[in-house]
Amino acid sequence: MSDTTTRTISNERTEQEIAEETSETESATTCPECGGNLVTDTEHGETVCGDCGLVVEEDEIDRGPEWRAFDASERDEKSRVGAPTTNMMHDKGLSTNIGWQDKDAYGNSLSSSQREKMQRLRTWNERFRTRDSKERNLKQALGEIDRMASALGLPKNVRETASVIYRRALDEDLLPGRSIEGVATASLYAAARQANTPRSIDEMITVSRVGEMEMTRTYRYIVRELNLEIQPADPESYVPRFASDLDLSDETERRARELLDSARETGLLSGKSPVGLAAAAVYAASLLTNEKVTQSEVSEVASISEVTIRNRYKELLEAEHDLTAA
Repeated sequence: MSDTTTRTISNERTEQEIAEETSETESATTCPECGGNLVTDTEHGETVCGDCGLVVEEDEIDRGPEWRAFDASERDEKSRVGAPTTNMMHDKGLSTNIGWQDKDAYGNSLSSSQREKMQRLRTWNERFRTRDSKERNLKQALGEIDRMASALGLPKNVRETASVIYRRALDEDLLPGRSIEGVATASLYAAARQANTPRSIDEMITVSRVGEMEMTRTYRYIVRELNLEIQPADPESYVPRFASDLDLSDETERRARELLDSARETGLLSGKSPVGLAAAAVYAASLLTNEKVTQSEVSEVASISEVTIRNRYKELLEAEHDLTAA
């Protein structure tokens, strides 16, 4: 067969395919009975003819976005699915809960016998949610992580990361010989540092149920065994929180960052506590911008001593002076 003949057959096949696609498109947008235009009724999930009223398709799935909701009740009414799975719950949120309201589907109060029955059902439901000791351990730990994260004002992504770290430690049998609270505190501390929203050890100990020695020992053990990649804490990551708690201006926060940049160039940050450097930078910046903040106020916010602030802020000012003079 010659090239001319092959090219002719190919062109004919292409024209035939185009004609079939065109006819399918037209049939999808026109009524098969009268040829009128089809209209999609999203409220009833139907496709009907705008001229004769023929229902072409019904029970369609609406794949569009959710409707806007302005409160919890509207969101519940318009939601098509349940809550997404989350690592912050021991069963990842796939189980069901029996509500605490003693009311039926119509909002009427239950009788005393029915209330007792519902209470028994809640008790057994709570027992069945944790099948073994491992799940009970995980449930207690995740509750502890959520409690500490709420007290420290940590965002949801940090809680999720801490839950994943704890699950890994539990799966690799790192908990024997260590308390649930200690591993939970260490997981949350590691997650906060990974998310670049660190909290100091003193802050963690304040909300935790374990001591500093147990928490730091467990933290080092988990990081080593799980091979977690955690960078050294940057003093600048503490500055926004300290400035916000002290109600300082953006100019003061920017000036504190500049002081820390100067200290980094001169090598002053090496071997010093990032929390102390951040607090000293905020205090020094408040002096340079004429904002009235006392050392005791900064000390209370940062949970460090006033002596540390006095020593570090002088070093920061000297480092900036030396860098400017050079």
